[in-house]
Amino acid sequence: MASKTDTSGQAVYTFTSKKAKRAFVIKHWPLYLISIPGLFYFVIFKYIPLLGSSIAFQNYNIFKGVTGSPWVGFEHFKRMFAYEEFLVILKNTLLIGMYDLVFAFPIPILLALLLNEIRFNGYKRALQTIIYMPHFLSWVIVGGIIIGLLSPTTGIINHILGFFNIEPIYFLGENSYIRSILISSGIWKDSGWGTIIYLAAIAGINPDLYEAAEIDGAGKFRQVVSITLPTILPTITILFLLHIGSFLDFGFERVYVFLNSLNSENGQILDTYVYRAGLLDRQYSYTTAIGLFKSVIGLLLIMFGNALSKKATGNGLY
Repeated sequence: MASKTDTSGQAVYTFTSKKAKRAFVIKHWPLYLISIPGLFYFVIFKYIPLLGSSIAFQNYNIFKGVTGSPWVGFEHFKRMFAYEEFLVILKNTLLIGMYDLVFAFPIPILLALLLNEIRFNGYKRALQTIIYMPHFLSWVIVGGIIIGLLSPTTGIINHILGFFNIEPIYFLGENSYIRSILISSGIWKDSGWGTIIYLAAIAGINPDLYEAAEIDGAGKFRQVVSITLPTILPTITILFLLHIGSFLDFGFERVYVFLNSLNSENGQILDTYVYRAGLLDRQYSYTTAIGLFKSVIGLLLIMFGNALSKKATGNGLY
């Protein structure tokens, strides 16, 4: 058995014979043993359910089952793209996903850089705890808080606007505000939790690099640009690729708690549409086709983003 180091600094093992490979497995058998539950989890809950995707190509009947339902080929996919409401909902999903990528993704990085500059550890830990605590709240609770804050009669936001003689605004009753509410509420809830990952990456940077930079006269901003950001770039790249892989999966609960008949034109996304058409209207094959479409787009985005990242930075998911 021989080992070499790849571009990311990880050891890669190559086996010269089957005997060496068997010896390696025997030596590390505890690691293989504890990986078995994880393998079973993915096989049972991730891979076997993929067989159910076949109903996207059928007129599925719950009484006849998969084997008894007639096959219709790509009929549901043709219907999907011919349906005007679906195209509007797809546009909403793409826009909301893009806004989330542009505005929400950089916030944890910025917070991590700012928290890293705090030298009083007690204050730093307290502030970090306050920032990531909203992550443990469910979207139902977060929705209730946001709806209360934005209420046109009792909400604190409209009370502040009243001091400036501005008429109360029914934020959740207008299409023009719903996307901003969805993105900003997500930033408040999850950005602190994402900060933990970047702080852990920053903690792994060799302090000697900063000391050498200070000796050379580099200020804090220059240290961040020349040392911190390039060092945590692999972490940023991996999280970015995972983010674009779920680009169309914005989250059902995150949207549904804010959705109503007055803002659904700009607020309804694929996840809420699947709930309405699939569970309420019982269009199982049609909504399975939508889910399969989302999965294929996510896979293509990951593959494209990974190839682009490897060319640009040398880092990728695989």
